[in-house]
Amino acid sequence: MAKSRGPRSTIIMTNHWADLLTTKRGLDALYDTIPSLESVRLRSFHLSWRGPAIIARVDLAVYPDNPPRECSERDHDTLQIHVQFLAMDELVVRGWIPSGPVDFSFSSLDRRRLFTRVNGAGLEVSFTCSDSLGIGHISSFRSSASTPESEGRIFLQPLDARRFSVLPETSESTYYERI
Repeated sequence: MAKSRGPRSTIIMTNHWADLLTTKRGLDALYDTIPSLESVRLRSFHLSWRGPAIIARVDLAVYPDNPPRECSERDHDTLQIHVQFLAMDELVVRGWIPSGPVDFSFSSLDRRRLFTRVNGAGLEVSFTCSDSLGIGHISSFRSSASTPESEGRIFLQPLDARRFSVLPETSESTYYERI
């Protein structure tokens, strides 16, 4: 008779981060294939005591295949989303937000948990969280040296579109602390 060695942590790489989303909130309509979270620009991440949670604001590396007409007319080239990681634990941060791209990687753990790692030049972040991710605050803008990031932005979710015409200040808790 074999003896049990007790509980063990099994790490399995996930297929695609979009498979972890509770809702795709229109990403599947914008993209023929939702891009990975590799080589994305990390604009900010917000640590929230509610949950506890992390909300990362990222510019995806690939612009949508099927952007809204008003985005195409304004020659937009960047799609930004907020990704929410709930029930966050075991946070380790080394470095600071880099100016270059970062890669998000996910490994499945026992009990519907994920080990999440964010790596870029000068930045290493790792934490565990729930295996259900949320997204929100999807916006489109033209990324160029002559146009500030906050101007010319189109918010693709109806509530955000009614509330904002430019990127909100970081003190706007309903934008940065919730999705």
